[in-house]
Amino acid sequence: MSFPEELKYTEDHEWVLIEDDVVTIGITDFAQEQLGDIVFVELPEVGDSLETGKSFGVVESVKAVSDVYAPVSGEVVEINEELPDDPEVLNNSPYDDGWMIKLKLADSASLDELMDVSAYQEFVEKD
Repeated sequence: MSFPEELKYTEDHEWVLIEDDVVTIGITDFAQEQLGDIVFVELPEVGDSLETGKSFGVVESVKAVSDVYAPVSGEVVEINEELPDDPEVLNNSPYDDGWMIKLKLADSASLDELMDVSAYQEFVEKD
């Protein structure tokens, strides 16, 4: 299992890539492994406002259906158009091709609540 060092992580197993005031969000390698083969992905619309901790989408696998939560608040500026038609990309490339959404960050202070890679690795080992 891999956890890129440049990302931030949540206890709900989302990752966040910070690029100025836009953040890219997806699910971690740990999350996709726990879910198994992903068969369906539901994403928000561009222009939707998301609130920290609120569900913004759904990932369904052969094992389970799981909500995906916004790690920060902001406005959806882009979605990964490939995922609804090709959901297994989340299994094959959770950090690169499997990104889910991009948000224009509402409040950069909320980034302070996210875990760095070492804190996330410790969290996963306890899980």
